[in-house]
Amino acid sequence: MTRWKTDHLSVAAYDYGVHNPLISRVVARLLWNYDIRHLHQAIAAQDPSALTLDVPCGGGIAVRDNPRHVGVDLSWTMLTRARRKTKTLLQADIYALPFRDSTFDACVTYNGLHCLPDPAAAVQELARVLRPGGTLRGTTLVRKTTRRTEALYTFMHRQGIFGPSGTLADLHTWLTQAGLSDIHLTPNGAVTGFTARK
Repeated sequence: MTRWKTDHLSVAAYDYGVHNPLISRVVARLLWNYDIRHLHQAIAAQDPSALTLDVPCGGGIAVRDNPRHVGVDLSWTMLTRARRKTKTLLQADIYALPFRDSTFDACVTYNGLHCLPDPAAAVQELARVLRPGGTLRGTTLVRKTTRRTEALYTFMHRQGIFGPSGTLADLHTWLTQAGLSDIHLTPNGAVTGFTARK
């Protein structure tokens, strides 16, 4: 996680690739056997009228120029890049969000949980700031999908780029233990989309 906060070149290269439709589609398919159109469909389905927390927002793949969409990231470099799209941004730690309980109608966390040292704790904190009846939606890499993607994941973890993450069953457990229900998991290659309700 430290690497993404300090290495501006890596951040810029990653963010450029994520925002380029052709590059992101090819890389996601080659590395993770993932059809990234699923991510774009999830982003497009967001309700613009819902007070939404987007964390980690990264370079702004899902942010909108909408005062009801709040982007949060620990990396100042990522926030600087996201500022091209919106000014409703805040630097904060996903484990200690500066919001009261039950603040948001929706929380979204796209492609961030697998980078964290404790994804279960992050899900707990997202559930805390979600109002009753609110929805948590996101995507994350999961472990043990294929031998090839597991080997790649292990390499990225050893490089300090990814956290320990977990399996599909672990993801379900994190959501359940955070007090969420109506859980839907949608595996696609090594990436799983998820929704859950508080």
